[in-house]
Amino acid sequence: MQSSFNDLINGNQLVLVDFFADWCGPCKMMSPILQEVKSVVKDQVKIIKINVDTNPELAAKFMVRGVPTLILFKNGNVLWRQSGVASKEDLVKLIMLNV
Repeated sequence: MQSSFNDLINGNQLVLVDFFADWCGPCKMMSPILQEVKSVVKDQVKIIKINVDTNPELAAKFMVRGVPTLILFKNGNVLWRQSGVASKEDLVKLIMLNV
């Protein structure tokens, strides 16, 4: 998991990572929002979900203290991060600014 994750975030495509947990209410709210974002931005971004309970080493590596935490990567760099629910509009704007 870790090596394929590193390959993804080190590529030159934008990657939005959603660190979530199954027991987290706000995390459940993010799923439909992320689906809407994907339908708008299409292939401009790759969206992946990382369960912090099954991938604690990745959560620790990126200092994820609360869920949901969203992190936008390009070329291995963190362009943006936020804990908590983000709106579709804000995410679409953010992605289009960084394409």
